[in-house]
Amino acid sequence: MNRFSFSQYLLIIIVLVLGFIYALPNLYPTQPSIQLAYTDTGKSADQSLLNEVQSTLDKRNVEYDEILLRDNKIVLKFQNIDQQLESKTILQNKLLDRVIVALYLEPTTPDWLKDLGGKPLKLGLDLSGGVHFLLEVDIDTAQQGRLELLLDTYRKTFKEERLKVNSSSIKDLKLHFAFQDRESYNKALSKYKTDSPGINGLQYVITERPSSNTLLLEYSDIALREIRDYAVGQNLVTLRNRVNELGVSEPIVQRQGANRIVVQLPGVQDPTAAKKIIGKTANLEFRLEANSRTSPLRKEEFSFKDNEYATASLEKAVVVTGDRVTNANTGFDESGLSQVNITLDMQGGRAMQKATSGNIGRRLAVLFVEQKSKSELITDANGNNIIEQTSYIEKNIISLATIQAVLGTSFRITGVGSPQEASELALLLRAGALAAPMKFVEERTVGPSLGKENIELGMKSIVIGLTLVVLFMAFYYRVFGLAANISLFINLVLITGIMSLLGATLTLPGIAGIVLTVGMAVDANVLIFARIREELKEKDPQSAIRDGFSRAFITILDANITTLIAALILYVIGTGPVKGFAITLSIGIITSMFTAIMCTRAIVNLVYGNKNIKELKI
Repeated sequence: MNRFSFSQYLLIIIVLVLGFIYALPNLYPTQPSIQLAYTDTGKSADQSLLNEVQSTLDKRNVEYDEILLRDNKIVLKFQNIDQQLESKTILQNKLLDRVIVALYLEPTTPDWLKDLGGKPLKLGLDLSGGVHFLLEVDIDTAQQGRLELLLDTYRKTFKEERLKVNSSSIKDLKLHFAFQDRESYNKALSKYKTDSPGINGLQYVITERPSSNTLLLEYSDIALREIRDYAVGQNLVTLRNRVNELGVSEPIVQRQGANRIVVQLPGVQDPTAAKKIIGKTANLEFRLEANSRTSPLRKEEFSFKDNEYATASLEKAVVVTGDRVTNANTGFDESGLSQVNITLDMQGGRAMQKATSGNIGRRLAVLFVEQKSKSELITDANGNNIIEQTSYIEKNIISLATIQAVLGTSFRITGVGSPQEASELALLLRAGALAAPMKFVEERTVGPSLGKENIELGMKSIVIGLTLVVLFMAFYYRVFGLAANISLFINLVLITGIMSLLGATLTLPGIAGIVLTVGMAVDANVLIFARIREELKEKDPQSAIRDGFSRAFITILDANITTLIAALILYVIGTGPVKGFAITLSIGIITSMFTAIMCTRAIVNLVYGNKNIKELKI
């Protein structure tokens, strides 16, 4: 007789119940919503902002379902997408730079399911939408930074060689050196040519003006290409690190053209936080405070981040920048105030040690460098109100402390503000510094309407494929076909439940993976039923069922393992949509083996296991 033990049936029931529970949240639709948060990380959304938002929408007679404060943000819920989009435009025009206004979809999963860990399946940008950014790397600023380092290097060299320099500056992305006499001019020219192809391997072009004892230096086209590629490449790595810190599934971060980067975050639940972190082009500069001996040409004045009226003069020379930071985490000092613990790489540690060893007693400043954008509501030629954005660099002192001892690779910075600000700064430093500032060329939250057609076509393909398979199996294999069809539906429930539990993102290629899985699940059952037919020629029905399942197991296992290996390789080497396909296929392979071997067998055992069968039709 063919029977399962009580424990085997219990295992199947537990798996089915868990699969159904974690697949259930997908039956609850999402609700169009808006999140609002202050641009300033140190400020939390409060009742006054809520009242302002409510008053703005009420004046324009915009309907909304609910407005509430949650997790330092304001959440607005709407009946439809039209109300959502209209509200976003109104609020952006009203609030401008003060507040981040982001579209998102609010899950409507019941609390009891949430308490069990249930959450709806994340859909990719091509299906449900998400956050899309197009950023442009400021190559001129990257070149300017390289020129500043080169200028500082040559200033030190000319000072050591006692050359008489009238002036040295950067104009129009060129180094300008004016010398007092022809001798200094000739020595500097010789030095330039000796250094060729250039410091750090970057080629530059020299323009000679002997009549005025002036030399001009600019980077060559090859060098500019190298600077651009490095800046874009480094920013790509940094953005990927930041996305990883956000914990976004299946993100797309890739280069577009010469100096642009596309960032797509499908299925994000907190777009305001994503924009703050992805769009933040912050860095740190460690500089010594200027003293009475510092030349006016070699110092700058900056205000403090927490007090714009307090200022301090710092040397232009940068000791270390944030790109030398290898690790950063938050903590609290002796007074209970937030601090950030910094670890530098070896080169950064040596530079910090060299700078502080001869300057004990002087003060070291931590300069927070941030690229910001200023929005202005203007009227175009057609009379339409549009928001125009301009970018600018803001530098503020976040810490100015006396050097008590020689600093190395590890130290701490204080005065970083609230724990939230400290945490954000640590995140940015861990993720890495940007090689050059970036500006948003395009930023949008893609709603579900864009992927509606894809969803409909994808679901249609699944339904058509499933229907044809079900009809064929029921017609050709009769009772056994019915058992296979039930297992097929169970398989789809398990795939959905597992992907929801793991937080995997379903993309359009992922739907293709589900369709393929349906075929593979049926294929496993076909192998079993074909084997049973072969066994029926020599054995009684009960023995044929038993041996058919057991002997087909090895064939099914071999076929699925080879396919699983291919899927895992796709996941490891693939990106974006390819990974989505690989994940769905891998999960589908595992569930199809379980349903074909366990669930189909259980159903067949329940139908035939306790019967004395003389003839079996299959």
